[in-house]
Amino acid sequence: MKVYKTTKRLKIAEQIIIVILFAVLIPLTISGFIINNVNQQSVRAQLCTTAEIITYTVSDSIDIFNNSINYELEQIGMTLDYMNSYSAKAGYLKRIKKTSKIYKDVRILKNEAEYNKLREECRLNNEAVLGIKQKNGSYLAAIFEIEKIRTNMFTSIGSDKRQIYILTPKGDLITSYNYDKKVFNKGIKQLPKNLETDKTIIYGKKKNQPFACLKKSNPDILIIVSTPGEITRTYIDYSRAKIILSVLAAAFAVLFIVGLYISYLYLNIRQLFKAIIAISKGNYKRRIRLLTHIFTPYEMIFLAYEFNRMANQIHKSYKKLEKNNKELKELNEFRSNMIDTVSHEFRTPLTSIQGYTSRLLRQDIQIDEATKQKSLKVIKRQAERLKRMVEDLLVIPDIEGASLNVSIEPVNAFEIIDNSITLSKNNSGKTLTNNVSPDIPMIYADRDRFEQVVINVVENAVKYADDESEIVIEAEVFDDDYVKFVVKNHCNVIPKDKLKTLFDKFTRLDDKTTRTTRGTGLGLFIVKGLVETMGGHIHLHSGMDWGFVVQIFMERVKDV
Repeated sequence: MKVYKTTKRLKIAEQIIIVILFAVLIPLTISGFIINNVNQQSVRAQLCTTAEIITYTVSDSIDIFNNSINYELEQIGMTLDYMNSYSAKAGYLKRIKKTSKIYKDVRILKNEAEYNKLREECRLNNEAVLGIKQKNGSYLAAIFEIEKIRTNMFTSIGSDKRQIYILTPKGDLITSYNYDKKVFNKGIKQLPKNLETDKTIIYGKKKNQPFACLKKSNPDILIIVSTPGEITRTYIDYSRAKIILSVLAAAFAVLFIVGLYISYLYLNIRQLFKAIIAISKGNYKRRIRLLTHIFTPYEMIFLAYEFNRMANQIHKSYKKLEKNNKELKELNEFRSNMIDTVSHEFRTPLTSIQGYTSRLLRQDIQIDEATKQKSLKVIKRQAERLKRMVEDLLVIPDIEGASLNVSIEPVNAFEIIDNSITLSKNNSGKTLTNNVSPDIPMIYADRDRFEQVVINVVENAVKYADDESEIVIEAEVFDDDYVKFVVKNHCNVIPKDKLKTLFDKFTRLDDKTTRTTRGTGLGLFIVKGLVETMGGHIHLHSGMDWGFVVQIFMERVKDV
């Protein structure tokens, strides 16, 4: 026989996890990467734009400062032109120096050579100088402290953490803001060689830390603005962290919701699997019990409903089949018992009838009248026994089918019991005591059927009583509505479990292997059926005083 290896199949939970991985988590990760990249490009462009704006802001501040100083120097120069004496001019310049918060000194230089010499001296002393040429060729020069210039030019920057450097065309540092030697040297080293005048350019090797450079023509200076790593971390790294956290939070939320959904779905599917396995193993009572909530799929609920409905139908069919099998088993048992009873119980009377009939028909011997009468009595007694057994067998279907016809009327119970005792077989020498009073009230019953009941009960009591014991028949009014008839004998105590089965068909106190008495095992079954059909009820009892007690309750006829 050829065996095919089956391919390993993934479970639903495993398939859903794979689907989530490829349909949700991977796209979510890629989207987070793209968003982070786009955000980084956007922040980088924003940093460059901000550096450029700061460059222009510093340039405007320089222009404003330069124009303001030039205007003041022009006004001072015009005032000096109206003064003739040197002492007057020196006194005026002294008053300006004393009252001004910006100027460190204000001087009049004879020519350009002196002005250039002053500029060199100021550079070495970390000072700045601005001057204008007068009509007579002299120079009016104002000397400033670099710190005061820085204060005036960088006021509009506020608390920005960028470094700003203002240099001469030769690369000499005039002033700075947030000076950092390492960053300054890096900005000078990476500075492009050819710079356009009055135009800001962005340069630098690190895209996230750009430099902005502006070469001014008036005044002839160079402005460099750098973007430190702290700003990069504040904007780019912080944004990246927020994006990563957002992606992780979204992934966690998706996994949590999907995991919760899968858990409920998986539990319900397991319920379905368990129910299918139980049904396959013959447990037709098993039903699917879903954990229903708002996310339970309609198809799952419909499947469970249809499965339970199918299981109910199977269970009903199984019960019906089980009942039919039980009935067939009982019928088969009844047939076997019937055959056994007929073969065992009918053989003895038929044998006796056949033997005594053959004896009477013999012509070779003379038979006296006494022997003939004895033989005929035996034949009659055995024929009556066969008749009763046949009647017992014929009444069973009517009792089981509840189709037994009875004629209920008031009858004299004493007469029926007295007559039944006379008709009952008692060849064992056991004593039959009738303690029923002739004044016992009449009862509602079918005369023939009640007589059959009494005969069966009395014969049964005689059959199983101890040797040379007494069988007692009693009657009394019970609960004012019934007459209770009691038939009791002395025998071994009958176990309760055995006592409960004596009303079943073909049930006997002795089994096939220990059978010492004759009978079909139908007596008490027929008695119970007849009594209940006539509106009465019957009880069995066994104890130490009386081994077997039969109590029959029949409705009494009350006096009008």
